[in-house]
This record gives sequence, C-alpha cells and structure tokens, in this order.
Amino acid sequence: MQKVHKGDYGYFQSEKKRRLIITAVLFAVPLLIFFTGWIYFQSRASICTVIAVVGCLPACKSLVGLIMIFRCANMDPKRYETIRNRAKNLTMSYEMYVTFYEKSGYIDAFAICGNVVAGYSSSKKIDAAFMEKEIEKILRKNGYAVTVKIFTGLNSYLERLDSLVEHKDSLESKIEFKPNEQYPDLSRNELIKHTILAISL
Repeated sequence: MQKVHKGDYGYFQSEKKRRLIITAVLFAVPLLIFFTGWIYFQSRASICTVIAVVGCLPACKSLVGLIMIFRCANMDPKRYETIRNRAKNLTMSYEMYVTFYEKSGYIDAFAICGNVVAGYSSSKKIDAAFMEKEIEKILRKNGYAVTVKIFTGLNSYLERLDSLVEHKDSLESKIEFKPNEQYPDLSRNELIKHTILAISL
C-alpha cells in the first residue's frame, strides 16, 4: 500500500488508520507487561506494574494525536476532483488542519502561485480572516512575501484558480528565487507548501 503524504488527498483517512494501529500497539505492550507480571508474581505490586504505567505515557500521547486526527473530516471526493481539475499545473496542497495557539481550522485546499496563496475551506466554523493573517505572518517570517486569501465559497475559489492558472507564468517570472540549501530540489512554491504543512496536523 502506497503511503499518502501530508498535503495529499486522502491523507486524513490514511493517517487515521495508521495512528489507530500505532496507538493500539502502544497500549498493548504495557498491558501485556502488566498482566504477565501479575500472573508471574501473583500480585499487582511489582516492578512490572511500574514499567507498565510508565509505558502508557507514549500510548497516551499517541491517543491524543489520534483524537485530534479523528476530528478532521475527510475531503469530499467530488469537491477534490472539481478543484484538482481546475487547478491544472498549480502547486496544490489538500486536507490540512492548520493549528495555532489561539485557533485552528480545516482547509480543504491551498493553491500556491508566486506571491499568491489561495485557500478554500468548507468548514463553517473557520475564522478565515484570522487564519489568513497568521499563515501570512508565518510565511513572511520564513522569507516569502506572499498574500494569503482563504475562500469559504467554492465557486469563488474555482474562479480564483482559473485566474491563477491563466496568469501563472507572469506571477512566477517576476520573483527571484535562490534554492534552499536544506531542500535543494524544491521550487519556491513547494517550499511555501512545505512551510504550510509544517503548521498543519
């Protein structure tokens, strides 16, 4: 089975399965140690109980991550196909749950083209203005002088994608770009995408 990477369509569905298995294994190991020690020593007051309790800490951390990922809805397949078909050769990122200290929000898709980052969110709870401001702030701190806009209407977003596709060459040709030493194979658009994914669940 091919791994689905963060930012690819189907990431949440794949990640839910992966984290569920990892969490189950992390809980199973200390429980096995506990019950083995109980049977062997005929008492719960043994070193095995201490090991089992300490061993539950990584499992509990994994459980928190599992709960967070289960809160994220999978992207609607029809919506994905619609966006993907209109995005053509734009640098795209899908299914992101972007988190900040104050607020978090689900973003169905981001299109990155030159100094423009256009996102779409189907979430009715998202504070688009806050997310735009914070994402833009993070990107600018990383040296990308971009403008971030998050649409909550699909038709408006599709129109924006059409415009970006049409003007892609002119939007990207004006920007001077020096490859990143850490990621020499990534283009500027891909580095911006990489930065956005770094603040996503």
